[in-house]
Amino acid sequence: MFKKFLYLMAVGLLYSAHSGAQTELRIGLIGLDTSHAPAFSRLLNDSTNENYLRGARIVAAFPGGSPDVEASYTRIERFTHQVRDEFGVEIVNDIPTLLKKVDAVILTSVDGRVHLAQATPVLKAGKPLFIDKPMAASLQTVREIFRLSDEYGTPCFSASSLRFLQPLQDALEDTVAGKIIGCIAYSPCKFEPHHPDLMWYGIHGIEMLFTAMGPGCTQVTRIHSEDTDVVVGLWKDGRIATFRGIRDGKSAYGIMLFGDKDIIDARYTKIALYKNLLIEVLEFFRTGKSPVPRQETLEMFAFMEAADESKNLGGQVVRLDLQ
Repeated sequence: MFKKFLYLMAVGLLYSAHSGAQTELRIGLIGLDTSHAPAFSRLLNDSTNENYLRGARIVAAFPGGSPDVEASYTRIERFTHQVRDEFGVEIVNDIPTLLKKVDAVILTSVDGRVHLAQATPVLKAGKPLFIDKPMAASLQTVREIFRLSDEYGTPCFSASSLRFLQPLQDALEDTVAGKIIGCIAYSPCKFEPHHPDLMWYGIHGIEMLFTAMGPGCTQVTRIHSEDTDVVVGLWKDGRIATFRGIRDGKSAYGIMLFGDKDIIDARYTKIALYKNLLIEVLEFFRTGKSPVPRQETLEMFAFMEAADESKNLGGQVVRLDLQ
């Protein structure tokens, strides 16, 4: 509790509400092997950008990188140069050096396996932490990161930007559909050999699914082919939701919401997608309050692991590991 008190005192000093004396929040990036690193830098550091967000700036970054993940080692040099040369971000050689220069951290490493090792010193240092998707490469590791968050009194959360898709948020805030009784979420679902199937890219669609449904899923079954995955979840209140992972044909992000009054199709739009996410991240840095319930994040990873088990069992029903 004392650590939490100190944290809230610190953010209070950084952000005096409506006082006009707001101090710019210094943010550090860990992991420059994803396009999200320059995208976030553009929104926070480029004042000429139409979606520029005031009040925070990315000031330092540690490149990181995974030599056995193609999406990492083929892109890290390009993105490192971009955030340094285009957005004025200082590149540092290690995480301890980064932590001396920043107030909060965004962990953008594309490889979920390294997130625990990279998050641990951040949490120990008391720097609020946002972990870009996937939070980790296993449910067990997600639990451990949250345990460390509690141990050190440092807030953290994780999310896909698709959770804050504007048409989805609008549909959920509106009353046209009424109570959501089910949904069909869909997204690309490319695989990466070092990650469980859905945690690499299917997590985008699953984040949308849980944004609409909330926690409460008890069991899943998965039908798998080379080009498509379909995962069906049953909620404890009897609602049913489906995720469709796409690897062939037209690829898109979206969700169809089934309400007790209407059916609404919320499709992906590039408009303000990363901006919406960063607005939530900055508010989290200022308040320490996560916009995503912890139980929902844990349940998403339990959902994805159960889906892999169902696949291995030829599509049998598998109950979620919620212990």
